[in-house]
Amino acid sequence: MNHGWLRSAWGIAFLVVILYDAPAQAATPPPDRDSTWATVTTISMVAGAGTQLLMPRVFYSDPEVTVGWKARWHVSVLAPVMTLTALTALNEFALKPAFQGQRPGCDDTNQGLTHCTDYGMMSTHTFAAFSALGNGTGIFIVDTLKWSGGRVSVAELAGDVIAPVLFGTVTAIGRGAGNWESGGQIVVGGLAGLGTGFLTGMTYALMQRPECGYTGGVICW
Repeated sequence: MNHGWLRSAWGIAFLVVILYDAPAQAATPPPDRDSTWATVTTISMVAGAGTQLLMPRVFYSDPEVTVGWKARWHVSVLAPVMTLTALTALNEFALKPAFQGQRPGCDDTNQGLTHCTDYGMMSTHTFAAFSALGNGTGIFIVDTLKWSGGRVSVAELAGDVIAPVLFGTVTAIGRGAGNWESGGQIVVGGLAGLGTGFLTGMTYALMQRPECGYTGGVICW
């Protein structure tokens, strides 16, 4: 008598029982996030970028023209600002989904649920805030060494370096304190933004003289 079919039936029944009794892996509860810190860090990120959009180029005028400090705002500053804005958007909408670095408290069981609907690597907020710092630092260094003969403008130091440092610090601390990104995600985003911003700002300042040529206007077209 062939009992092969009987053994197969018992095997299938045994497998069904095991699968039925195996407890399903429970989803990790969605993590808590601080909405206040989310608002604060968004404001500080935008404010940091705003320093680079609104800050004029401050330089020590050529003695052959008019001796003294001058300030000029260039429409061309839109070039580095828009470049950094585009890179920030690239990180948010392309790189983060590609890296798939999960936010704190998120794992495979709760990804897609509340506060885990997207990823945190690299931190877009710190990338944007520190790219503003890098951009301002690059411009300040070039303006000081190349266009001002080594003379330091306290106004440009405050607007292009000190203010972005403060906004960047608030952004980095807030993203961690609010549990929006991990320390590694914050640091990587900040370093990437700082380096990218510095290269952008330095290149822009080398190519664009701070004065307005013969017009002498405050706004350079």
